[in-house]
Amino acid sequence: MKKQIFVFLALVLMLSLALAGCSSKSNSTKKDEKQTTLVFGRSGDSVSLDPAIVTDGESFSVTKNIFETLLEFGEQDTEVKEGLATDWSNTDDGLSYTLKLREGVKFSDGTDFNAEAVVYNFNRWAAGKNEEFPYYTSQFGDVIKEVKATDDHTVVFTLKRPLAPFYKNLAMSPFAIASPTALEKYGDKFGENPVGTGPFVFKEWKKNDRITVEKNKNYWDKSLPKLDSVIFRAIPDNSARLNALNSGEVDLITDVNFSDVKTIESNKDLQVFYRPSLNVGYLGLTATRGPLKEKLVRQALNYAVDKKALIDAFYAGAADPAKNPMPPVIAGYNNDVQDYEYNPEKAKELLKEAGYENGFSMELWAMPVPRPYMPDGKKVAEAIQKNFADVGVKAKIVSYEWGTYLEKARLGEADSFLLGWTGDNGDADNFLYVLLDKDSIGSNNYSYYNNPKVHDLLVEAQSTADQAKRDELYKKAQLIIKDDAPWIPLVHSKPALAGKANLKGFLPHPTGSDVLSTVEFK
Repeated sequence: MKKQIFVFLALVLMLSLALAGCSSKSNSTKKDEKQTTLVFGRSGDSVSLDPAIVTDGESFSVTKNIFETLLEFGEQDTEVKEGLATDWSNTDDGLSYTLKLREGVKFSDGTDFNAEAVVYNFNRWAAGKNEEFPYYTSQFGDVIKEVKATDDHTVVFTLKRPLAPFYKNLAMSPFAIASPTALEKYGDKFGENPVGTGPFVFKEWKKNDRITVEKNKNYWDKSLPKLDSVIFRAIPDNSARLNALNSGEVDLITDVNFSDVKTIESNKDLQVFYRPSLNVGYLGLTATRGPLKEKLVRQALNYAVDKKALIDAFYAGAADPAKNPMPPVIAGYNNDVQDYEYNPEKAKELLKEAGYENGFSMELWAMPVPRPYMPDGKKVAEAIQKNFADVGVKAKIVSYEWGTYLEKARLGEADSFLLGWTGDNGDADNFLYVLLDKDSIGSNNYSYYNNPKVHDLLVEAQSTADQAKRDELYKKAQLIIKDDAPWIPLVHSKPALAGKANLKGFLPHPTGSDVLSTVEFK
């Protein structure tokens, strides 16, 4: 009996060792397998996956990888290069542009990309109302007279007047080319069923949680993408997003707290990425509402805000105070503009002169999601609320879900609102005309600022190819805008992202729209 028990135990031991060996071999194999799925933790969900109808960075961060534009920007700059078009030229008068299209490209639904598809997309945008395609309104307006396909792979644009940033506009994310067949099929649900020519194809969207895209196996560049799939996770809280990176739940995160950068840099398992700065964070003052209709009141509120304290408290010094509506790296920036210094007493004097010696009450809208230029909208709003209270202005902090926040602000329903802008093409036009021209009211001019003199300067700057002349026109416009004070420009930030140490090929783009086709794991 003892012998039988001994034999039985020996067999059990041998079997256990064998299973352990198999398990060890299996684990070793798994360990050696190269990771092919990237989990990207970001601060909020997308509003829509139709790039033509959105203005928010969280939407473009996904659509940039599903769709492509006729021209593309450089890896980490805004110089134009080949995209869906491989050659481009224009007439000397700047009224006709010809683009030769890349051949052998298909949309992910299997239909052909060709000149007629380009014409279809531009006609769709031109036929829409201002609020339907806000970027088309602000970047092209009624300037394009005709878009014509002269053969399967040639498109000719005829303009009513010259448009200096035309090529750069074509490279912007909202002007990505969508499948006409899919647009017809899905109608107003296309934003939930996106179809483009990009390196990834849409798979799934669980609202306020995750968006999954998969490798486009029929992508025209057979060497890309490196990954099999990308999962965009929405994790609004900055600390929770960093915790998810530390635990291995995600591989890459945006909008890192500036105060966390040193800790991340000291962790051998992680790395920090820096996005080239091309942004501005601001407090908009809606010029059509209550006391804010008065220029003196808007100037007073500019004097009331302590920008240095904001930068020290919320940006860990990784930002510069803003005095203009665009960053200093943009051609045409006016460094001679004098900022409103932090001077509460001057603010009180102007309020008294405007008839508000005892102050007034208003709403101050706080962004519900962190963005590269606004790490914590609620806390920044609380600091500004205190600044305003010091000069007698009572500001009630209000916030909404991100999509609702943007829509209500666009409609002019906010008294004041925290927001910002990351440049789309590196041109002054993309800041001043898009955000502060009267033509952009109802699209991206949320402050409803309307100055005919500024409009004339900005349109003239659009219409000349002479960069020196454009620079002078933009500098004049900035002087007028500063005096009118439709904004309180706050900061130009230096955004930080973080990822696993074994991540390579990730190049953060200054526009905030990151192409992930070259990303892989070591």
